[in-house]
Amino acid sequence: MFFNVIHHVAIIVSDYEKSRKFYVEQLELPIIRENYREDRDDYKLDLKVGDIELEIFGVKNPPQRVTNPEACGLRHLAFKVDDIEEAVKWLNEKGIETEPIRFDRYTQKRMTFFHDPDDLPLELHE
Repeated sequence: MFFNVIHHVAIIVSDYEKSRKFYVEQLELPIIRENYREDRDDYKLDLKVGDIELEIFGVKNPPQRVTNPEACGLRHLAFKVDDIEEAVKWLNEKGIETEPIRFDRYTQKRMTFFHDPDDLPLELHE
C-alpha cells in the first residue's frame, strides 16, 4: 500500500477570525503556518493535531453546508482522546457545548460531538 497516514484535512470557514479564535485560542491547536494568499484573497492556517495537519481556509462567501451532517462529502472530524469526560469538561469550561457522551456500539468506545463556528460536527472519540 502506498498510503502511510493521513497528512492533513482541509476545511473552508465562513469567518476566518472567528474560526481562528475557536481552533487556536479555544481548542489550543498549535499553529504550523499562517498565510494570507493575495492571489486568492483568502487565508490559509495550518494547525497541528497530533501527527496530522488541519488546514483552515478563510474564503469569502463560501456556499453553506447542504445539511448537517448527512450530505455527500465530509461528515465530521473526529479527535481521539484518552479521557472523554476530561475532554468534555475542558471544552465546557471554555464555553463549548457538547452533546451527551454516548457509547459507540461498533468500536466499543465512548464518544460525543460538539460544533465549530460554522456548525461543522466535531467528534471526541475515546
